[in-house]
Amino acid sequence: MSNSGNRLQSPGAHSLSEILSQPQCWSESLEDLKQKKTLQSVAKRFAGATDWVFIGCGSSYYVALCAAATMARLTNLRVRALPASEVLLYPDSVLAGTGSWVPVLISRSGQTSEVVATAEMLVARGIPSLAVTCAGGQPLEKLATEIILLPRADEKSTVMTRSFSSMLLSLQALGAVIANNSTFLDSLFLTSRAVVPLLPTLPAQIREFVSRRRIDDYVCLGQGPFYGLACEGALKVTEMSVSYAQSFHTLEFRHGPKSIVGPETLLIFLLSESGYQAEREALEEMKSLGATTLVVCNQADAAIRAASDLLIELQLETPEFSRLAPYLFAGQLLGLYSGLKKGLDPDSPRNLSRVVLLDGNRPGQA
Repeated sequence: MSNSGNRLQSPGAHSLSEILSQPQCWSESLEDLKQKKTLQSVAKRFAGATDWVFIGCGSSYYVALCAAATMARLTNLRVRALPASEVLLYPDSVLAGTGSWVPVLISRSGQTSEVVATAEMLVARGIPSLAVTCAGGQPLEKLATEIILLPRADEKSTVMTRSFSSMLLSLQALGAVIANNSTFLDSLFLTSRAVVPLLPTLPAQIREFVSRRRIDDYVCLGQGPFYGLACEGALKVTEMSVSYAQSFHTLEFRHGPKSIVGPETLLIFLLSESGYQAEREALEEMKSLGATTLVVCNQADAAIRAASDLLIELQLETPEFSRLAPYLFAGQLLGLYSGLKKGLDPDSPRNLSRVVLLDGNRPGQA
């Protein structure tokens, strides 16, 4: 019955519903963690650790990049993000010099082959770990010492949308708890509520933008904590629309990659406040070279408006690092509507599954 019901769903219906459900999912997941004192328990268990290493595959690795940037800002600890494959294949190199450290293993399903294999390696070495997942009772939960479990955030669709943003917010909240920064923690709750008015009109804006343009290349650009979001935005476009998409640090795009710029190249700029002037100059340069531009920022000035073919202005009053998650909407919806334009079903992209499980001892990818 459930399989038949899924076939009757319109293409992309699950993805759209899950994208639009994110603010409610964030609020409920953060409230669950607060009521259960999960983050306080994790902080107590790993009190005194000087190094944190966030580990994942695919989207979960991009969660790691964003979460690592946030925790480093909040705590002044040594924080890194690594693909699980690097930890597995080059453990002595990537973990050299690590002192009292906490491996944070991120996997929506709790089954991702490389992440589970990393957890097994850590158990064999007697190293305690933290798991972040949306699925309980899976191998990762059984191998980890502590767990942040977010069952509300799991999806029916193949690609990660609300699971990505919810796992990111949970780790940002953990950073706030470790830093004893109640103001930042409160701002995560505020962002979850304040972003709701943006959603009623945003899907139609992006659908109309996609429908009237020919786009051959997609490039997502971001600096600092926004770089991981840029990577995720490019991945969403690739997964949901089977399109070629790349990601770069915004200013790095000038150093060679700008050779692809033209009217059929869409550049997605995730503009920060910290690097606003330099990133605005890069935007203006690429627009002068003929790029089509989609810009996401918190507040835009006249120059940004003039250089944007589509401008998404969040207008949130919370701190910059606490409003990373809303920057994801653009890439997620862009992937969705680009896929639908091509006659695809973004809920079930070709060649992909919700979990990558590989045979034998070969590391997997998710």
